[in-house]
Parts: sequence; structure tokens; C-alpha cells
Amino acid sequence: MEQIRNSEYQYRVEVCFMPGQYPLYAQDMGIVVVIDVLRATSAMVAAFENGIERIIPVSTIEEAAQYIGRTGYIAAAERNGEVVQGFAYGNSPLAYVGQDLRGQTIVMTTTNGTKAINLAKDARQLVIGSFLNLTALSEWLVKQNDNILLLCSGWKDKFNLEDSVFAGAVMERLLESGKFGVEEDSSIAAKYMFMSARDNYMGILKAAPRRRRIEQLQLLPDVKYCLTPDQSTKIPVLRDGELVLLDTGKKA
Repeated sequence: MEQIRNSEYQYRVEVCFMPGQYPLYAQDMGIVVVIDVLRATSAMVAAFENGIERIIPVSTIEEAAQYIGRTGYIAAAERNGEVVQGFAYGNSPLAYVGQDLRGQTIVMTTTNGTKAINLAKDARQLVIGSFLNLTALSEWLVKQNDNILLLCSGWKDKFNLEDSVFAGAVMERLLESGKFGVEEDSSIAAKYMFMSARDNYMGILKAAPRRRRIEQLQLLPDVKYCLTPDQSTKIPVLRDGELVLLDTGKKA
């Protein structure tokens, strides 16, 4: 764990396990990575991979419902893992795979992910992370000259395993660069969680008490997709309240 203890780092990378703790971590953090592996941020990356132009994250079902049936818009709403009645889309990434979404806009509200985005919307820069864009995101982050906060969306403002393991995966890559260090115990814990899960991400699900609910809702195909790294190089970034595609050719 010598890399974690490195005192020569230029910038910090920290992990916040739950949105409710965000104010405790936000100070001096320039880049916030919002993480909701199952399934909001995975769905966002998948949508951009399939050509979506932008995503508008909203807090309420009522806001998203205003876009149902509007030309050029896809209204998506999820609560408690299920598509909200009246909507054709929830937070399943597989709903966007194989579609031609060019020129369209998704208006999305979810139980956890969009809440975390709106909580951190005033960060200097906010980007979206998932296993789908793990390598592309990590490589871009290493190039940035700023402190980075990995914000886990959790489950109803409680800790969850998959977001925390993903945060640990990103953090390991940043620490390996020698440019970043940590000061929070939560960041060290995320590193250890990733080390224990790195050889079998599906083992996260097997250990999680939510497994039964996931099986009841027939979400295993979604979960397998969400836990498969590097299916995309797309990085969504928040600009003026909308998620658009980050141009990684330009330094942020």
C-alpha cells in the first residue's frame, strides 16, 4: 500500500461512499466523478455509445413526464429498480444498445444516480463513470491537473458495494501514476474492496443482499453488462445542466 501513502503526490483522489456525505468531501475537489454502476451511469455511457446527443438529468418523475411523446426526446424514469408506469424507459443500459440515437435527447430521473448528479452539479467539472468506460475515464483523469472526488451514488443514500469497488478501480489507476495521493480512510477502504473483487466483479452481486431483488426483477442481463469493463470510450460531462460528450482531445 506504499502508493497510497505516497507523500510526494501533486493532487488528491478521494472516495465519497454516499451522497449525503458529499458536503464533507467537496471542498477543494475540482473534478467530481458520479458513479451509479447499477444502473444509471452505465445507461448514460451506453446511450452516448449509441449516438445520443445529450442527457438531461432531472430530480422528479413529473419533470421527466413532461417529455413523454415529444419529438426528439426519450423520457426515462426509474424508481426502486423498476421503470415508472407511463414511461417506456427506465435506467437499463441494454435499452439503448443497438439503437441509433443520433440527434435525440434523453430526459432521465433515477432513484440514485440523477440525485447525485444534481447534488454535485456546481462542481468545477462533473463527469460520469461506470465500468463501461473505466479505462477511457481513468486515462483522461490521470491527465488532469486537479483534485478528483469519486462520488458513489449508493442506494437510497446508503453504502453499496458495486459503486465503491468501481471507485477503487479508478483510484488504483490514478495512484499508479504517482501524481495522486489520498488523505481519507474511505479512499483506502475503496482500494481494498477493489483488490478483493478485481478477479470477479460478478462476485460483488453474489455477496450483495440485493441479489434476490435483482433476480426477481430479472435484471441479471443488465448487471452482467454493467459489470463488464471497457465497452465504451465515451465520457459524459455536465455542461449547463446537460450531459454531453466530453472531447478528450482537449485538456479540461
